[in-house]
Amino acid sequence: MAPKTLSTLSAAVGGEVLGDPEVAVTDVTHDSRQAGPGVMFIAVKGEQYDGHMFGAQAVDAGSPAVCVESALDLDVSQLVVSDTRGVMGRLAAVVHDDPSKQVAVIGVTGTNGKTTVVHYIEAIAQSVGTTVGLIGTITTRVGRRSAPSIRTTPEATDFQRLLAEMRGMGADLIAAEVSSHALELGRVSGTEFAVAAFTNLSQDHLDFHGSMAAYRTAKERLFRDYPVRRAVINVDDPVGREIAEKTEIPVLTVGTSADIRAENLVATAGGSAFELVTPAMARSLITPIMGSFNVQNALVAVGCCLAVGIADGEVASALESLPGIPGRFELVPGPVPVVVDYAHTPEGIRAAVTAARELCQGRVLVVVGAGGDRDREKRPLMGEMAAQADIAILTSDNPRSEDPRSIVDEVAAGADPSRVVVEVDRRRAIEHAVEMATPDDLVLVLGKGHETGQEIGGEVLPFDDRVVVSEIFAEREGSAGFDGGSRTMSP
Repeated sequence: MAPKTLSTLSAAVGGEVLGDPEVAVTDVTHDSRQAGPGVMFIAVKGEQYDGHMFGAQAVDAGSPAVCVESALDLDVSQLVVSDTRGVMGRLAAVVHDDPSKQVAVIGVTGTNGKTTVVHYIEAIAQSVGTTVGLIGTITTRVGRRSAPSIRTTPEATDFQRLLAEMRGMGADLIAAEVSSHALELGRVSGTEFAVAAFTNLSQDHLDFHGSMAAYRTAKERLFRDYPVRRAVINVDDPVGREIAEKTEIPVLTVGTSADIRAENLVATAGGSAFELVTPAMARSLITPIMGSFNVQNALVAVGCCLAVGIADGEVASALESLPGIPGRFELVPGPVPVVVDYAHTPEGIRAAVTAARELCQGRVLVVVGAGGDRDREKRPLMGEMAAQADIAILTSDNPRSEDPRSIVDEVAAGADPSRVVVEVDRRRAIEHAVEMATPDDLVLVLGKGHETGQEIGGEVLPFDDRVVVSEIFAEREGSAGFDGGSRTMSP
């Protein structure tokens, strides 16, 4: 990519150039620690720090220019704009030669299911030989190259750089989770979407958005404020149905009576059997997909793949051999059935319990907690949904700076006390559930999914639900006292 001059960048976003307009820029960053020769530093005002405080640090690191909202006393060229955050994505896109115009980008938004959908898109597209980039909660990768993700959707400068890097690595398609935070903060600004997909909307992140109305508005931005060629929308969700009715984007609908649907769905021990119906085809399938809610996620992925031109028959064939997704309704092998899932919203918990009932002949036991320093309003609703199981063991998730017992009490306030046991220590809570379960039961360990640490008091301690369950199995199998079926539990 050829360097861009400051005058070129100014023309793309407006603003005033102070100093040499021909300064060459090869990259942009909002993080002064990434500043250096050729890299323009964009000073963004955040919740805790004002990026303008770090302009001198960026210049000392070698940045040839800065983008600011008010001129700084620095001996470099400056691009002065009214809203640095607002132009950050567009600046990054221009510097990287607008990668989303050259690679098909699929953006997936919604409260639950984003991670599953993008992983299913990746698997389906790879099955037909497409090189796929994935940007999401668990990982960021192209082909065999991957790295753990820091946040669901990277900041605008990082997002455009990732798109460009994936383009350079031969990606034909990029599937990206697009969070409500990303839409509210402009992290995907400067992106053109081949497809925008919507899974569902339920309560979450009100600590950030303030209200369900504001949360919904943030999600709707993807279908209102961005160039999108096709939309794929779950119309079984009432908000999705309204988006589909209002948008001017051509829509493929997903749902019970939609363009793309699963008929005659039957849960099996190894997954799900159903008839996949698309506008061009009907085909009976047996898939490894666990839970009806994940079948719906798979249908959204099907719609996205059809929308970018993958043939119906090829999509259907790929569904029959989809790989599992870390921490997404993941079965941990052992003497009693235990499933680890990321469900951490009231609706996510409800869906997981419903799926568990479809899959077992006995009882459903749930181990779940709520994260600290996050949306407190959803906590009693989480308790209410957890108590739809036969037994809900309420415990810690990531308490962060809050008192773990106080969080658990807030969750318990919404639950039927006859179905609830409180055990604040997460490992002991999981142990209790395993001790209670029989082979006919199913234990759901919810909330953390793929996470490998537990954040307590500013420190992240090693804790992976899947590893903990496996350790408990090993300990109990080595103990004469474990029969995999005790039906009592001390509080």
